[in-house]
Amino acid sequence: MTISPDVLRTNSENSEDTAKSAPASGEPLPSATLGGDQRRSVEQITLLLFITVPFIALVAAVPLAWGWGVSWLDLGLLVGMYFLGCHGITIGFHRYFTHGAFKAKKPLRVALAVAGSMAVEGPLVRWVADHRKHHKYSDAEGDPHSPWRYGETVPALLKGLWWAHVGWMFDEEQTPQHKYAPDLVKDPVIRRISRQFVLWTAVSLAIPPVVGGLVTMSWQGALTAFFWGSLVRVALLHHVTWSINSICHAVGKRPFKSRDRSGNVWWLAVLSCGESWHNLHHADPTCARHGVLKGQIDSSARLIRWFEKAGWAYDVRWPSRKRIDARRREEAAEAA
Repeated sequence: MTISPDVLRTNSENSEDTAKSAPASGEPLPSATLGGDQRRSVEQITLLLFITVPFIALVAAVPLAWGWGVSWLDLGLLVGMYFLGCHGITIGFHRYFTHGAFKAKKPLRVALAVAGSMAVEGPLVRWVADHRKHHKYSDAEGDPHSPWRYGETVPALLKGLWWAHVGWMFDEEQTPQHKYAPDLVKDPVIRRISRQFVLWTAVSLAIPPVVGGLVTMSWQGALTAFFWGSLVRVALLHHVTWSINSICHAVGKRPFKSRDRSGNVWWLAVLSCGESWHNLHHADPTCARHGVLKGQIDSSARLIRWFEKAGWAYDVRWPSRKRIDARRREEAAEAA
């Protein structure tokens, strides 16, 4: 089995890593990673808990911060763990594993897989398979999480936004991982990390209270660190990531040509680590930088540049002026 260009939606530019690691025709694939292609009831219940409990903490954080404040330690843990997981998703799960925007040496490859897993957004292989399928059918029938699923009227769009943001994750039918991510299923290291998702979730949730408890030498310090650095952080990162599926496919400027409704939403740029420059991403999926226009902050692209300078990343697909101009809409090009 090989990965077709349509699956990756890379405008005829697939990752060489993906092509080389895809199994040959007739060669049996290893068993699927954690979760398989059917979501069981226990998974749905667990998912519901991981959505509702951090969200309740996020809602409670506002009056708590207003009434009692938040310590610099807890705030530092929240911000540090947030951007570790966020960049693990944006650089690792998304730009590297899904789209092959660059190549990485093994230590960086493993580090990105672990960092992305600590974002608590699901096993790596399932995440990649879902996203590759999204690009194949973006905002059309077959897209796992299009906000236009139910139509274009206001009630239909509101229902679709809920589906794209949260609802789709409870669908019992899952994206076939052997079909959409055979390269990762075949990789024993990545397959192992994906199967260890529960472990990396536990590590991610445990780091803040352990650090908070040791620094303050108190159970109260551990508890507040868990609240801010684990629960609030996970909820905030989840909803920012899900907003790329929902908000960025419903509103935003579209200076580049794409076959879907992906848009640029500037106010999500910092929190999404550059992912909300979503229109360019769908116009040029393998590009390592999403914020290609003046003033568009893209911290993920900056880190990839640093990885490249350190020799950890190579063959990075940076945007060129010719490539950018070729994807501009005519009205946008005239305005520029």
